[in-house]
Amino acid sequence: MPNNSDPDYARLADLDFTDALPVAKVPALARLQAEHGARVGKSRITMRVDNATLAAFKARAELTGGSYQTLMNEALAQFAQGQTLADVVRKTIRQELGRV
Repeated sequence: MPNNSDPDYARLADLDFTDALPVAKVPALARLQAEHGARVGKSRITMRVDNATLAAFKARAELTGGSYQTLMNEALAQFAQGQTLADVVRKTIRQELGRV
């Protein structure tokens, strides 16, 4: 199984969604999406990034089996929240020690 940055991935990876309905066909979910959709989600942007930076994210994504775009988004989110590299390392170590 490939590595994934989502903590719920392992728990949900084997679920079968072949008969699942789209959100638009479930009125309660469609209403929730309409109410909260503007506050959450993602926006498409165009951004220029140094080739070396992009190569580093792509290489890391290839090693972890994830997406370089997800890694870049996580790095930007951490920066926006004021997290330092030390904070991220501490959190990761605590998570990994909890698995032992």
